[in-house]
Amino acid sequence: MREFVVEADGGSRGNPGPAGYGAVVLDAATGESLVEAAEYLGVVTNNVAEYRGLLAGLRAARELDPDARVHVRMDSKLVVEQMSGRWKIKHPDMKPLAAEAARVFPPGRVTYEWIPRAENKHADRLANEAMDAGARGEQWSPADSTAELDAGGAAGRGARAARTAGAAVGERVAQAARTGAEADTGAEGDTGADAGADADVRAARTVASPGWGPPDMGAPATFVLLRHGETPLTPQKRFSGSGGSDPSLSSVGREQAERVAASLARRGTVQAVVASPLARTRETAGIVAARLGLEVTVEEGLRETDFGAWEGLTFGEVRERYPADLDAWLSSPDARPTGGGESFAATGDRVAATRDKLVQAYAGRTVLLVSHVTPIKTFLRLALGAPPESLFRMELSAASLSAVAYYADGGASVRLFNETSHLR
Repeated sequence: MREFVVEADGGSRGNPGPAGYGAVVLDAATGESLVEAAEYLGVVTNNVAEYRGLLAGLRAARELDPDARVHVRMDSKLVVEQMSGRWKIKHPDMKPLAAEAARVFPPGRVTYEWIPRAENKHADRLANEAMDAGARGEQWSPADSTAELDAGGAAGRGARAARTAGAAVGERVAQAARTGAEADTGAEGDTGADAGADADVRAARTVASPGWGPPDMGAPATFVLLRHGETPLTPQKRFSGSGGSDPSLSSVGREQAERVAASLARRGTVQAVVASPLARTRETAGIVAARLGLEVTVEEGLRETDFGAWEGLTFGEVRERYPADLDAWLSSPDARPTGGGESFAATGDRVAATRDKLVQAYAGRTVLLVSHVTPIKTFLRLALGAPPESLFRMELSAASLSAVAYYADGGASVRLFNETSHLR
């Protein structure tokens, strides 16, 4: 019995946004590339694109040998866990795609393995070339007519040639985008580009985010930042950090979490859920994750600041009892709340380390981070390069959504802040 390895990937520049997939079928014994597939999909989510890549890879393998065994390797934890049967599939867009993928080969003949993105470069490149073609208004795909393939013969060479041509055109689009950026920022005058180059610039800007970055950086790691729902302390505006009573959600807070869950389910973009270890965040995350069919991962770095002796007090009560300490805290990010609390500087260091860790773990994915006021504001402050005092100038409502995208070149883009329309 023949054995194949299918490597597949999909991406969406905007999530949802212009999307494409790539897949390659390899000979399990030799590692030889037998079939490649890629397609521009229009505007869909990352999850849909990844499932479409899986389907294309499985179908290509079946065309080669319907009796083969297949080992699928993908950097999508969601797809791998759902197709392995360990995670439930609740999203309406995912169910039919997963069911279709399960029917390509008989049960038991396909196994799944998650791999880091760095080990899935072949499929990732194909997906990006398809998205680049879509930006140019072309429906490009490699030469993947499996009926005429002869173990990597002429058709395989044609596919490689198509990839090379696609990459060259993609680089021209990226260069056009960079030229357009210089013109728009005043670095250069009139470029004198012809209409075709202008179209390339516009196409590149459509799919490249943020700003005018080149379209070949890949999908960013996108953090959707959710503040937990209300607790009994929230409407009273009391300090509630990681060193206090650790309250649970109130009935209002649970209703808010349900509304967030419904809104995120409709969007269909979240691929993982990570929460602070405190009760209110874990409860909020659990309600959302149950609706999305995901599991909750707890991350210590997302916990709220420890407010020391101020825990449970209102601002006015702290002003009355600890006026000098409060003035110092308002004046310097290095000042700590009374009684050995955590300074904003220490919180910033903790959040930055957590950010770097999660960006690496969720590269190219959209992950919901359920956290608290100070950590979420700190994520936004760091992304904007704003000073520490900006923390006092942001309003962050209970159960609000914010979002930051992190790119492979180290750049970050704030995409959403304190969005609460789902609560109305």
